[in-house]
Amino acid sequence: MRVRFKDWLGFWLSLYKRFVENRGAGNAAALTYTTLFAVVPMMTVTFAMLSAIPAFKDVGEDIQGFIFNNFVPSTGETVQEYLREFTTQARQLTWFGVGLLAVTAFLMLVTIEKTFNVIWRVRQPRRGMSSFLLYWAILSLGPLLLGAGFAISTYIASLSLISGPDAVLGAKTLLAFAPLLSSIAAFTLLYAAVPNTRVPLRHALLGGLFSAVLFEVAKALFGLYVRLFPGYHLIYGAFATVPLFLLWIYLSWLIVLLGAELVYGLSQPRHWRREPIPKGLILLVVLRLLLKRQQKGEVLHYGDMQRAGWRLPEDEWSQVMDFLEREHLACKASGGGWVLCRDLHNFSLHQLLECSPWPLPSLSQLPAQLDEPWYPALREGLEHMQAEREEQFGASLADWLPGKT
Repeated sequence: MRVRFKDWLGFWLSLYKRFVENRGAGNAAALTYTTLFAVVPMMTVTFAMLSAIPAFKDVGEDIQGFIFNNFVPSTGETVQEYLREFTTQARQLTWFGVGLLAVTAFLMLVTIEKTFNVIWRVRQPRRGMSSFLLYWAILSLGPLLLGAGFAISTYIASLSLISGPDAVLGAKTLLAFAPLLSSIAAFTLLYAAVPNTRVPLRHALLGGLFSAVLFEVAKALFGLYVRLFPGYHLIYGAFATVPLFLLWIYLSWLIVLLGAELVYGLSQPRHWRREPIPKGLILLVVLRLLLKRQQKGEVLHYGDMQRAGWRLPEDEWSQVMDFLEREHLACKASGGGWVLCRDLHNFSLHQLLECSPWPLPSLSQLPAQLDEPWYPALREGLEHMQAEREEQFGASLADWLPGKT
């Protein structure tokens, strides 16, 4: 139990550390600002797509009411009225105006993808046709699928077996969990589809479940705070709804980004357990594997590091490869993977340490054992260097400092 608790605690501490390193709070604030400008265009595009199909013409208002009643605290009622007025006015725009609103919604999706790519350490964002097709599917097919799902669920809820006097036992309880299930599905789809990398579906589902539960808890606590501490209403009066709504959007993005960190952490199994190894040593490991692969005429992939026994987090791998590429020691192969692009016979270890951003570790930072052929010689060299440094600088500070009397 103690080992499991230590693993559990280590995992969540590492997750929080990455959340801080990735500026999660700052990114949530930026996404809140973007959402403020994109919420009306997103709603307008959604209503426009639903109005194009006669069967879904009146579903838009019902969907909006369902979202605000189940996913936004009670403070959203006034905001819903404002947004309904804005959206009604926006519907009077020409198709050219709707196109400009679609561009605004498109830019919001780009911002979300960039934020997720930072979490997943994706170096190349989507470009060209793949990016356009993904965003177009979200803006066009998304509202249609939402309308179809809402129409089907409304029909099922109206059946006598669900809501009538002869309703099946537990059917109404199951319907009460519909908002939670909708949140899980939305978060899962967000984590699985937005990052420009392969995300295991089970990890996305666990992240979606975590975010959905945290979302429901935050909604309940936020509503309780608004009722018990009416300070915003005393200060802002009728305008208090707007800052409260912005605060809720900010909290929602914090939950979304924290869930994304969880999904990424699940794809890095047990990296928080391993003993910290100085990046300078990791750099030498990567160079040895690159040299070995070059001798076989092969390329090196991140998965090869894992199979070689090095459970290296993907962000550390990216940092090392960025440095090697910047120093023209390694480059990407055309078919993927990495190869050496410099003859290591003409590049000394001293040159590598001089340009490396990671200093040579001291003896106290070195692991007791390391399964690498070069490690004993490196450790012996560091021991000699420390002995010489102690000999050269072993005199007292009184002998070194000027002004001795």
